[in-house]
Amino acid sequence: MSDILSTVRLLIADGKFRVSAHALRELLNDDLLIEPLVMDIVSAVVVEEYPQYHKGPCVLVLQTDERGRTIHLLWGIPSGASEPAVLITAYIPDPDRWNDDFTRRKPQ
Repeated sequence: MSDILSTVRLLIADGKFRVSAHALRELLNDDLLIEPLVMDIVSAVVVEEYPQYHKGPCVLVLQTDERGRTIHLLWGIPSGASEPAVLITAYIPDPDRWNDDFTRRKPQ
């Protein structure tokens, strides 16, 4: 289990999360609803972790939306802070860039 994802889950359960402007644009572009994705964070599967990211630790997770579409969400915690969890971006992964189950990037 990812420590970053565990922290994000706890923060979300406590209502301590934010959605970035970039994430809002991406959600709108892909016709994604934020509430079901946030509420279903318990089903998230870690794809990649970035514990040393300069803006704070981040975790890329895979979830399925209410229509059965595979979604990637990037959650982070601001550097030097313990809260809130921040949804940095969310998108439908490109099958040309990811393997069949969207858990590994394809070699370039």
